Amino acid sequence: MDAFFASVDQRDFEELRGKPIAVGGSPDGRGVVATASYEARKYGVKSAMSSIQAIKLCPHLIFTRPRFDVYKQVSDHIRSIFYRYTDLVEPLSLDEAFLDVSDDKQHIGSALEIAKRIKREIKDELNLTVSAGVSVNKFVAKIASDMNKPDGLTFIGPSKIVTFMEELPVEKFFGVGKVTANKMRSLGIFKGLDLKKQSHVDLMRWFGKSGDFFYQIVRGIDNRAVVPNRIRKSIGIEDTFPSDIGQLEELKSILEDLNSRLYTRLEKGGKWGRTLTLKVKFADFTVLTRSISILEIFKHQEDMYQIALSLLLKLEFDKKVRLMGISISNFRDESNDRFEGYQLSLFDD
Repeated sequence: MDAFFASVDQRDFEELRGKPIAVGGSPDGRGVVATASYEARKYGVKSAMSSIQAIKLCPHLIFTRPRFDVYKQVSDHIRSIFYRYTDLVEPLSLDEAFLDVSDDKQHIGSALEIAKRIKREIKDELNLTVSAGVSVNKFVAKIASDMNKPDGLTFIGPSKIVTFMEELPVEKFFGVGKVTANKMRSLGIFKGLDLKKQSHVDLMRWFGKSGDFFYQIVRGIDNRAVVPNRIRKSIGIEDTFPSDIGQLEELKSILEDLNSRLYTRLEKGGKWGRTLTLKVKFADFTVLTRSISILEIFKHQEDMYQIALSLLLKLEFDKKVRLMGISISNFRDESNDRFEGYQLSLFDD
């Protein structure tokens, strides 16, 4: 979807149409931009940017509070449109999904035509625009979907993939973040062609397991299937504080609140796991995560808190804390009492 949250708000409120808006937290605190409208993006405002920085770039930026219940309803409607054409739908988030249309329900026989019809139906039924990428695998289709936003449709056929990948800047590769892109550039790797020239051994040495992925993907090789039912790997909750916190007692109180809210989510979803992870972001933006796995499952709120507290107490607080969160993973498969995962002991990440 194109600037999904912002587009829904502009659709629903006439006074926001054509205006630079950001869905997210207020610049008065430590808010973060969840989605920026295209009018705001012209000023450099983008997702995950602090609201303070966003207002500096665009002083007349309008902030709106997220309406997740509305976004979820719209997302469900969009997904229902997808299912008219295929049952192989793999949601990535509220506003993005992979579709395998090789065996389409309506026997249209053309992925490009299916994409056109989906775009048209979303526009007609929801008054929103969507950008689609069509290709032979997930990686190339994902990149194609980002090429001509908003309201784009990009097809990259088999004969074009090699050339396309060779010309693609490394920062455009799906999964390559700022740090990895900088490292690649320091190694003289600026485009796909530069990446393609590197040996498998060197890429593994420089980037670990990701090196194998880069070696395959720059050659257009991606054999991942579209998986309709993605397994949720973890459930967590975190808070960014209005101001940095340096007092351990205050952090303990916040941790207790986070633990209570997380337990409510786990109970509601009936998901019980045996790995608990604590995440702490310090004032200088360095992040530490610490995890403990147990043989049984975390099913009692107090047990979760005591384990989380033990992880917190092991940290050295020579810096104030900006954010804290906890999560549970390694869920039990209730159908056959197996566990999803394999972590068995205390580990640092």
